[in-house]
Amino acid sequence: MNLTDRVAVITGGAGGIGAALARRFAAEGAAAVVVADLDAAGARAVAEGVGPVAHAVQLDVTAEEQVRALVADTERRYGRIDLFCANAGVATEAGLDATDADWDRAWRVNVLAHVHSTRAVLPGMLARGQGYLLHTCSAAGVLTAVGDAPYTATKHAAVGLAEWLAITYRDQGIRVSALCPQGVDTPMLAEGLAAGHLGARVIAASGAVLHPDRVADAVIAGLAEERFLILPHPEVAAYARRRAEDPDGWQAGLRKLVRRLRS
Repeated sequence: MNLTDRVAVITGGAGGIGAALARRFAAEGAAAVVVADLDAAGARAVAEGVGPVAHAVQLDVTAEEQVRALVADTERRYGRIDLFCANAGVATEAGLDATDADWDRAWRVNVLAHVHSTRAVLPGMLARGQGYLLHTCSAAGVLTAVGDAPYTATKHAAVGLAEWLAITYRDQGIRVSALCPQGVDTPMLAEGLAAGHLGARVIAASGAVLHPDRVADAVIAGLAEERFLILPHPEVAAYARRRAEDPDGWQAGLRKLVRRLRS
């Protein structure tokens, strides 16, 4: 996909990766960039910074009726949606001590929100015979988020859903990419590091922490090549191969890293 003259919607657009995508899509010549986020003020600030092609919308991605309204309004306003980026996500930094409410929120934001947006946007894309879905899934979706059981489980589910969509709808003109970065300099990681959470410390010790603009660079390249897995950290591919070839050795290596960080 070339972003020139395209209409893109980004959830979780008020900061981090979402804001970087909004800026980059506009720079690539997008006709319209819809910045959607629960944080209405943050979404407006990003849209204002992007310029006249951007439009801000307050959105709770867990409320399917709001997602459907966003899609309908965007299609009325711009005629179509070429690219829908389901980018909102939440972490818990909890293991089996995570409450049922933690699990429910992680499931609703990290997985069901992708279901809601796909249900809403897919009919228009299928009618035109083309469209692109970009789902932010995290490297946790192909590896593991040490220290966060709900995040690990739901991000694996998100990758599984994206793969199912790619297999099911590719021949009908729908392209799907799963964005799976490792450490990114976002408030989510910064807050985890400040609190000393194990998962955040493992991420910081496992490779480079990228600026969101670097992730946006990887997205542009991945969309242009229509790659299913977009990996801003190339080492994630090597990790995934090692994990598949030797799961016991992979787990032993992670346990060793955890012991070192805890000592």
